[in-house]
Amino acid sequence: MNPQDLISGARLLAYGNGRRGRPRQADLCRSVSAAYYALFHTLAGCCADLLVGSTRSRRSQPAWEQTYRALEHGHAANQCRNAAVMARFPEAVQEFGEWFVVVQSQRHYADYAPITAFNRTAVVRLVDTTESIIAQFNAVPTRDRRAFAIYALLRLRRD
Repeated sequence: MNPQDLISGARLLAYGNGRRGRPRQADLCRSVSAAYYALFHTLAGCCADLLVGSTRSRRSQPAWEQTYRALEHGHAANQCRNAAVMARFPEAVQEFGEWFVVVQSQRHYADYAPITAFNRTAVVRLVDTTESIIAQFNAVPTRDRRAFAIYALLRLRRD
């Protein structure tokens, strides 16, 4: 899944999917959802690429797919909420984690709250911010993104 394709789709939906006038609430809700999935797939791809390998010729495809699919929405968000641990990461990773939690919450409203209403300006801002956060995250040094991938993916055992 290409996160940039999701961002492009989210932007198209936010502007009414080619329709004249105001976008439908369904399109705005789908836009919010697509923006969240751009974040989620950015993190899932980071986990798989940095833990298994980023090129097909140098990795086990089943291991890559298993790692990609191992990322859990709730666990990743809970990890991102742990301010003490998140403070150890570079600022761009901290911002990614904070935004992940915010947009996941908005996605829950968009997907599950039947009377939620979004406006185009706010949704476009959410999509634009998501795109910027992803770009900043992708520019973080590999070792810091790898550490964050491990943190987001694996449960910490305290025994």
